[in-house]
Amino acid sequence: VQLQASGGGLVQAGGSLRLSCAASESIFSIDDMGWYRQGPGKERELVARITSAGSTNYADSVKGRFTISRDNAKNTMYLQMNSLKPEDTAVYYCSVTLWTNKGWNRYRHDYWGQGTLVTVSS
Repeated sequence: VQLQASGGGLVQAGGSLRLSCAASESIFSIDDMGWYRQGPGKERELVARITSAGSTNYADSVKGRFTISRDNAKNTMYLQMNSLKPEDTAVYYCSVTLWTNKGWNRYRHDYWGQGTLVTVSS
């Protein structure tokens, strides 16, 4: 699966951005999709995840401000970011996790987009 993230940019604190992640193939059956971010000098962290059933979970730092969604018909995942803060400044990556079975073993495959930079000015 190839992922193309877009929608980053420069925004003032309190503003909004919507990130998009377009997949190269159908995401209908992909159960684990998410957005991660890596701020300056920080470790990569989970921002939000969404399952194929539409269940979501968020990092505490973004709850109530960010909304993750997916459009299976367009093979695209989104991250709506409102009330942005300077601490949200980071490179945002989209990711999907696929699982394959071989015999008794189960293998995990993680795919990442190239990242899109979000800069929030104070």
